Amino acid sequence: MVSKIITFVGESPVSWEEATTNLIKEAQTSLSGITRIRVIEFDVRMENEQVSTFRVKAEVAFKVEVKK
Repeated sequence: MVSKIITFVGESPVSWEEATTNLIKEAQTSLSGITRIRVIEFDVRMENEQVSTFRVKAEVAFKVEVKK
């Protein structure tokens, strides 16, 4: 089996949990054969000295079909 890893960033105005859920949903919509999702970073976007957006960066691993 061969896997490929790409990075996704999920965002939410509510929480990191919702940002992670959004990231997973988008990954599942865009890719098939996902084998692992590894969260690598949490951060927030600030506006007017307040948190405006929760952000999660994750590596998404998925199977790649190798032609023989």
